[in-house]
Amino acid sequence: MTETAEGTAFGRLRAEVAAHRSNAWATELGWEPLVVGSERSRMLIVSQAPGRRAQASGVPFDDASGALLRQWLGVSDEEFYDADRVAIVPMDFYYPGKAASGDAPPRPGFAELWHPQVLELLGDVRLTVLVGAYAQRRYLGAERGRTLTDTVREAGTRLPLFPIVHPSPLTRGWRVRNPWFEGETVPRLRGLVRDALEGAHGSA
Repeated sequence: MTETAEGTAFGRLRAEVAAHRSNAWATELGWEPLVVGSERSRMLIVSQAPGRRAQASGVPFDDASGALLRQWLGVSDEEFYDADRVAIVPMDFYYPGKAASGDAPPRPGFAELWHPQVLELLGDVRLTVLVGAYAQRRYLGAERGRTLTDTVREAGTRLPLFPIVHPSPLTRGWRVRNPWFEGETVPRLRGLVRDALEGAHGSA
């Protein structure tokens, strides 16, 4: 049984999201909620919101950002898009439109409404990768004066939560200014990903 089948728990949840009045505008556009996972997912990626290309294709991270993210994680396309391995849960399941710089932020309140229901279905997750500031603020909290750089620099201190910068082209300058991320943080992340994906289901 595939995770996209309507009879699965994830299929039923997606249908509920699509039918909700707050998402009527997206359903009218023919958009499906981009949330992926199964009860057997070993790794969870909490991201920002789908981009225009991903929303159009119905495939999360179907862009240059996704290619870079898969490189950082050290996974193949096959592994990344296997819902029994990886769950992808954005802060908003729909493309939020354009902003002055990049895409608009996820809608306030969306994650608060839907994430708890998704997380109830993810009973075998061993590693949660928090991609970008929106995911990190929700799952790590916000402290006065604390920057994304501070949070990512301490990745690995709050496992199984692991914060990373968003792989968007907009963060290229940040990555140039912070070479430790790809030199130190990414190799550590890859090791954790292998451990999460290759361990036996149901093991301690």
